[in-house]
Amino acid sequence: MSTSASRATLWIPAGLIALALLPAIGGTVRLLEVQSGVITEANARFLSAPLPLVIHFLSSIIYFVLGALQFSPGFRSRHLGWHRAAGRVLVPAGLLCALSGMWMAHFYPPYLGDGLALYVIRMMVGVAMILFICLGLAAIRRRDVASHRPWMMRAYALGIAAGTQPLTLGIAIGVASLEEVPYTIGLAAGWLLNLAVAEWFIRRKRPVVG
Repeated sequence: MSTSASRATLWIPAGLIALALLPAIGGTVRLLEVQSGVITEANARFLSAPLPLVIHFLSSIIYFVLGALQFSPGFRSRHLGWHRAAGRVLVPAGLLCALSGMWMAHFYPPYLGDGLALYVIRMMVGVAMILFICLGLAAIRRRDVASHRPWMMRAYALGIAAGTQPLTLGIAIGVASLEEVPYTIGLAAGWLLNLAVAEWFIRRKRPVVG
């Protein structure tokens, strides 16, 4: 790979890490609020059981950052041992991210525009993320790299949607208002947008047959 191509591929992980900044900052603020014991309308639901929030935050940050570096082909090829070691961390981090997110959606009291539709969507996203990670893991265990990468890309796309959703949510609320339906549409749009982008990358790299 040429130097210019290698530099170009670095923009992808850099962009993904930048995308993770918003949820990282938001999660840090929320954790500091919970630790300080300051009760607000936004964090009151976390105070009785903060551990799932901590697990979700830490596993998400690990998953976002390590996962972003996997999107640089040049970095992967030059550091294959690192790629494999990072994968052993990414799988449990991604599973913890999904499982803790599902736990919070189920057990924490609803807030703002949370409703039944959003609850169902969150559960479906969590199950899909777990399924994609497991399919990717099964593929690499049988040395099927061609199948491993697409499944892991789909799982990562769902996880990193936490960075896309402030944009889609802002548009939905701006067009409508902070109510259950636009709130649900805004969050769902973030997951769908990321999956669409991931599918575009997957199919763009796939050779045409026939």
